[in-house]
Amino acid sequence: MKALLAAAVLLLTLPMLRAEPVDDLIKKGDVFDQKFQAGEALKFYLPAEKLDPKSVRILTRIARQYRHLMQDASAKEEKLRLGKISLTYAQRAAALGPNDAEAQLSVAISLGKMLAFQGAKEQVDASPRIKVAVDKALALDPRNDTAWHILGRWHRVLADVSGVKRALAGAIYGKLPVGSNDEAERCLLKAIAINPNRLNHYIELGLVYTQMGRKDDARRFINKGLAMPDVEKDDPEMKRLGREALAKLR
Repeated sequence: MKALLAAAVLLLTLPMLRAEPVDDLIKKGDVFDQKFQAGEALKFYLPAEKLDPKSVRILTRIARQYRHLMQDASAKEEKLRLGKISLTYAQRAAALGPNDAEAQLSVAISLGKMLAFQGAKEQVDASPRIKVAVDKALALDPRNDTAWHILGRWHRVLADVSGVKRALAGAIYGKLPVGSNDEAERCLLKAIAINPNRLNHYIELGLVYTQMGRKDDARRFINKGLAMPDVEKDDPEMKRLGREALAKLR
């Protein structure tokens, strides 16, 4: 009887003992995540995943680190390799967390990060998947400014595809979704209203106005974004795009 009681107590306390090191690992990884030191963050997140492989919060964190590593990589092949790893973790998180907005959004972000380095077939395939993922995220969290930003960029990029390219892609790879600059503007204004402290919203909206031929608005929003301090991992790259757009407007 004593042995059975001891075994029962052990079984009850095991989850508590197991949770403590996982939480500690996540906290330690978060320190490096906040500094955009992806390699160091993974030294804690990956062991945490081994202890709790079905944790949505761990999987989304790991997916983000591989996106950061992808951004830092120089070779296209390495970028795609890291992007695919990121997508795998994001998809696992989304499957395990159907009601988790960040997990759903992680899929859209990972797919979007790879677009510039993929061929036409992969881009056509990824475009509707990005829309599905971001729509899921917004249905779960309508005030997610990152989701509105991604949806706005999705519309901007697709609105810039010419009729000839669209017809060619459709004939070879399948129908490409249609984007709208007006919808891109609406989404990005929504993102700014929710979170006015992120420079990428302003510069992205400026890029939309550039496509629309609204040069004064484009300059105003891009310059506003350029004047803000770098806070996030993508901020330097976003500013580079903004400066390039401004140079073409002169």
